[in-house]
Amino acid sequence: MGGPASQTVVMKFGGTSVADADRIRNAAKRIVSAKEDGNRVVAVLSARGKTTDELISLAYEVSDQPHPREMDMMLSTGERISCALAAMVINDLGHEAESLTGSQAGIVTDTSHTKARIIDVRTERIERVLDEGKIVLVAGFQGTSASIRSDDGEYELHGNVTTLGRGGSDTTAVAIAAALGADVCEIYTDVGGVYSADPRLVPEATKLPILSFEEMLEMSASGAGVLQLRSVEYARNHGVRIHCRSSFDDGPGTFVLTEDETMERPLVTAVTHSTDDARITLTQLPDRPGVAGRVLTALAAANVNVDMIIQNEPESEGHSADMSFTVPRDDLHAARAALEPLIAELGIGEVATDPKMGKVSLVGAGMRTHPGVAAKTFSVLGDADINIEMISTSPIKISCVVHEDDVPTAVRELHRAFELGEDSIRREDPRGDDHRPRAA
Repeated sequence: MGGPASQTVVMKFGGTSVADADRIRNAAKRIVSAKEDGNRVVAVLSARGKTTDELISLAYEVSDQPHPREMDMMLSTGERISCALAAMVINDLGHEAESLTGSQAGIVTDTSHTKARIIDVRTERIERVLDEGKIVLVAGFQGTSASIRSDDGEYELHGNVTTLGRGGSDTTAVAIAAALGADVCEIYTDVGGVYSADPRLVPEATKLPILSFEEMLEMSASGAGVLQLRSVEYARNHGVRIHCRSSFDDGPGTFVLTEDETMERPLVTAVTHSTDDARITLTQLPDRPGVAGRVLTALAAANVNVDMIIQNEPESEGHSADMSFTVPRDDLHAARAALEPLIAELGIGEVATDPKMGKVSLVGAGMRTHPGVAAKTFSVLGDADINIEMISTSPIKISCVVHEDDVPTAVRELHRAFELGEDSIRREDPRGDDHRPRAA
């Protein structure tokens, strides 16, 4: 790995990277190697393999609606196991390591159980252990709760265990890197970096050596599983350099940097996709101000993120409108429950749902200065006989909601049409990391 003496390096290892004893040993050796290169090393570990999924299944074996606080108490154990096991290996290799829970590491979050957000990182204990010459292992995905009590950010600690949601170990690592002023945050997964498409759908997909934060944000928001969206937001806001790389070889991966460092970008960088979306349609909305606001406020209060939104204007004054939007499929039940009280109150005609929606997106910083990308996108999908249900755009992204079954064809056709796969790549481990697809 190499690097100047006294650099601070944060290394994050995902679930596949620590899935069994051999992989934990491999991760521990990488951590020790970084230490022997003269670095101050903090490693953030995810739960092993499918541990989190197994814990969730245990909860639903005993409860139809597990209490969120108790879910967090249970889910946080997976990462602690990984850290303790890795620390044992590191100590056997002749180095001193100390494993810390999220709360011991100073990760302070809000009170939103199972989807908490980090509000502070108190690094005193981490820095003390580093100053003692030890390697620090931090359990990812978790923290301790606090409530904000003033506008200047002061908070009161509650001490309840919280978790950060799927992929939250990425955010833990980036947050610690920001708080320590680390030189780099290395995200180790079972793929070699970020690709121009998911190699499982597009074998000729190309590994991207450099991405801007803006491109990575759009890719993460559109289904790319290499980095959790919130971790990229945190990295951009705090200037943390990210290096996504493979746990299984020493080659360079993908660096995520500021736009100033990435220089001129191609027209289209990648095709991303998601099959975790659901659509909700509200019919016969009353034609008066504030209705859409009431709907979205209710969903926000239920901690449901709304993605694409389409509202059809009424044909004439006094007539009703329809409103459609997409939400994560896992949040569909919570969304319906949040909307139920509004049906009679607002006079909504019907709440219809379609859980089998997918999303395909083109991302590229070059779109800002090149017209015609949208026209080509829609033509390609039309020629493939794929119906576009909803459309959303930003200056560097075009997203289309299509039926879930059409997603693989849409990804392949767009990747081919925009000539993103000219370079060949070595096949990577096809299994997902942290229980999700880890390629774009």
